[in-house]
Amino acid sequence: MTSNGLKELRARLERVKQAAQEAAMQALIKGANDIADLQRQLVPEDEGDLRDSITVTLPGQSTPPYSQPGGSHVVGENAVAVTAGNSDVRYPHHVEHGTVKMEAQPYFHVAYRMRRDKIMRAAAAAYRRAANKEWGK
Repeated sequence: MTSNGLKELRARLERVKQAAQEAAMQALIKGANDIADLQRQLVPEDEGDLRDSITVTLPGQSTPPYSQPGGSHVVGENAVAVTAGNSDVRYPHHVEHGTVKMEAQPYFHVAYRMRRDKIMRAAAAAYRRAANKEWGK
């Protein structure tokens, strides 16, 4: 293979990779919003503060301070985070897991588990379709 042929192949492979990653990311964002919507439906009734604190954070952005799970952190590349809580709503884990004075009222992980497999399949399918389309299959 000539030097130009190798450069062209590498450039083509990079385009395939980029297209596939972009398609998978769009599927992940759609899935994260689907999880967040379901969590908002499942959250126990309150004044709406907990429901309104459920957010989707995109790659490179920082999750809200005091959000659960894990508090504030920057979301990595090729990832999307769904969190509950913020500096005004610091109790999502108490609702999810319960306390000695309150029964658990799961909503966060339940929604995640209900949608996880479907979202992963959709992201993988989007990745495959975009790679095949870019490659020319």
